[in-house]
Formats: sequence, C-alpha cells, structure tokens
Amino acid sequence: MTDKSKYVTTGQIAKRTGLTLRTLRYYDQIGLLSPSQNEDASRRLYSKQDLIKLQKIQTLKYIGLSLQEINKIINENSLLEQDLRSSLAMQKEIMMQKTAHMNYVIRAISKAIALLDEQKDAVDWEGLEDLIHIVHTEKDWAEQYQTACRLQARIDLYDNFSVNKIGWHQWFFQQLRDQPDLKILELGCGNGTLWARNMNQIPQSWHITLTDLSVGMLEEARKQLDEQDERFKFLIVDAQAIPFHNEQFDIVIANHMLYHVPNIPKAISEIYRVMKSDAVFYASTMSKGHLREIEHMANAFDPEMQVLDPVMERFEFGNGYELLAGLFSEIKLIRYVDEMIVDQIQPLLNYMTSTPMNARNRLIGAKMDTFRSFLQNLLDRDGSIHITKDSGFFQAKKSI
Repeated sequence: MTDKSKYVTTGQIAKRTGLTLRTLRYYDQIGLLSPSQNEDASRRLYSKQDLIKLQKIQTLKYIGLSLQEINKIINENSLLEQDLRSSLAMQKEIMMQKTAHMNYVIRAISKAIALLDEQKDAVDWEGLEDLIHIVHTEKDWAEQYQTACRLQARIDLYDNFSVNKIGWHQWFFQQLRDQPDLKILELGCGNGTLWARNMNQIPQSWHITLTDLSVGMLEEARKQLDEQDERFKFLIVDAQAIPFHNEQFDIVIANHMLYHVPNIPKAISEIYRVMKSDAVFYASTMSKGHLREIEHMANAFDPEMQVLDPVMERFEFGNGYELLAGLFSEIKLIRYVDEMIVDQIQPLLNYMTSTPMNARNRLIGAKMDTFRSFLQNLLDRDGSIHITKDSGFFQAKKSI
C-alpha cells in the first residue's frame, strides 16, 4: 500500500508552487514530469524526487530552454546528477554562464550607444553586424548545460580520488618563473581556474593577459577573478593569430589546449613570435597512457565502446617535443606525479558517460545495469580500481 504521507497531490503542488494545474497536467501529458503514483484517473501523487525534477524543469525553463530541450537534458543527465545538490550546482553553473554572457552583451550595447553619440546617429553597419554576432554567440544554453554537467563529472573524479593532494593547478602554478614584473599570456584560459586557485600567490607586479575563443568562458574568468583586479586583462584570441606585437611576453601558457587547435604548428609559431628573447613557454598535456585503465575496462565490457577522446594525441608526450623543436632549442618535459585509487562505482560511471565519445550512447537501459555490475565485480575483487594519471608539461625556452 502507498504511504500517502510521502507524496503530495497535483493540487497541493499547484498551491505551494504557484504553477497551474493545467501546466502540471501538460508536463505529465508530454512525458516531462509524470507522477510517481496514480491511484486513479483523477488522483496523481508526486514524490520528493518528482519535486526535485520539477524544480529543475522550472529553472531550465527560466533560462530560456524549450520543453523539448529540457526533456532531453533530464533524460541524458539522470546518471550524472544523483542528488539535489549536484542538480542545483549544475543549474547555478549554467545561470552564471548566462549572466556572464548577458553582461558581455550589455557592455557591447553600451559601446554601440557611445559610438552613436560620437557619430551623431550615423549608422555603423559593421558595428551593428558585430553586435548581432555577439548576441547570437553561445545561445545554445541546452548544450552549455550539458557541457557544464559533464565537465563537473570529470572534475569530481579527479578531486575525490587523486592520490597527489597538491592539485594540478597549484602544482602547475608552482612551476612558473617566480620573478617580479612578468608579462604573462595564457591562451585558452577557460574560466580562469589556474589563477583563481592560486590568487594569493600571484605577485602584484605581474601583468596577466587571459585569452580564450569562447565568449562565455572568458566572461566566467572575468567574473571569477574580478575584472577590477589590475593584474588581469581579458581578450578573445585565436592562438593561430595572436593579436600582439613581437617579443611582448615573458611567459606564455597553453594549459591542456594545444591539441584542440586546428593548426598546431601555426599556433606554436605565433607563440614563439610574441615571446621575448629569454621567455618561457609552458605547454601542458598528457601521455597516451593517461587514464588507460578506464578505456581498458570499457573495451573489456564492450569492444565498440569508447571513453577517452583521441584529440589529445595531436599534442602529447610522444610527439610534443618534435612539434616544438622546429623553433625552440631548450625543451624539457616535466611530469606531474599522480594516480587515482577509485573505491566507488558511481563517480567512475559519471566520468565515462561524460566524455564526448560514445559511452553514454551505448550504456542505455539494461546495458547500463549490466555494466554497473561488471564494474562492481572488479571493485569487489580488487578492493579498489587503480587508474594511471600521466600528465605534465613541456617547458620550452626561447633562446637568443
């Protein structure tokens, strides 16, 4: 028999949330939110989990997503979001991204208004075209949400199961030249985590230019680091065409990003050009052995299943030296010593279904349950699952 104290009716939800009965019935009709219990045709009972799902639906709707997009997100991310906290964290992340993008649009509009005032209402067609492009950029918030959710799943695995308690960002920062008055350029800065996690260690005399191709990411970095901090400047930049004069920077950083650049030799040439004669380039990446056990487990269960993105093989430990040696004469490979000891199945499953490969499409329904049992058997047999981490960076010095 159903314990009615654990459920609420459609009418009760409508009264407490302000949603109409018609809306709730429509959600049920299209399969977006169906009640956990149906006693009869007129009495539907919703559980706590149903309410959590409803809250998420309304937030994503507020962001501007269609009900079709929301339905897809909820179905695809049910595995990644196992509790209310993780669900709220993802909602907060995407709303912060949208807020950052809206602030960027507001600044662009303000700039356009100022130009109109200067030109006495003369229409700047090129300026209007740029403004339209800015407003249109990164409008797919459904995909942004998916990306944020999957990225968080990968971060959670690293943060919770890595053996080296000195995290990557702290360790990498410690490897940079420690001198005053340095001019630093980071290409592909993302949301600025490298600097946010080391804020108290950054000398006041450093001048740091953070760049990214993504408007949203750059705005996240601007917000996270405080755009009033005079140490930082923010700029949209393509690493293949860096908009700076020759020999401007003491340090250039490409933190796990060169393998994404379409023309890597062109980017390296541009990096070399903007470096001073004694400057240092820090290019982080991984080896082909990085996380290899994850791929082996997936293949052992399903030979067609892929987890790790082969894009990193475009610039990795095996070929990075050769790619840099055409311009740089002093090159060192410095490894970050770490590994993961995983003793829980869910975070590992979250990681495997978060990558851009085919694992999340192959692990559907009963197959997911079978794979979960497969991993659990490995964990029960060995006590934990060991995963290799083999990352680090090439340190390349520009000699006179």
